[in-house]
Amino acid sequence: MIGEWLDIGWVNEIPVRGSRTVTVDGAGEIAVFRTGDDKLFALRNSCPHKAGPLSQGIVHGHSVTCPLHNWNIALATGQAQGEDKGCTPTIPVKIDGGRVLICRASTLKAAA
Repeated sequence: MIGEWLDIGWVNEIPVRGSRTVTVDGAGEIAVFRTGDDKLFALRNSCPHKAGPLSQGIVHGHSVTCPLHNWNIALATGQAQGEDKGCTPTIPVKIDGGRVLICRASTLKAAA
């Protein structure tokens, strides 16, 4: 993916089983999630159902539950789980020296 990597802070600034949001020019609000097993994922902070703020949802395993209507969204793919249908774009994320970097690309990708 072509894009620049943006440093958004230290890993320990993102709560375990929680999230942190950042606003990126051209991409809007991004939610960066940290799971109980210390993995990081980044999604556009908008549920595919009614645009609920995913960053305010409950993180469980590698999913987040939207706080508005309880849709479960897979953090790795952005796909709604179970009978729900829809997808929110994912953003590449990596750790470098304890710092969290997200990729600011010209186009955010939603899983097909």
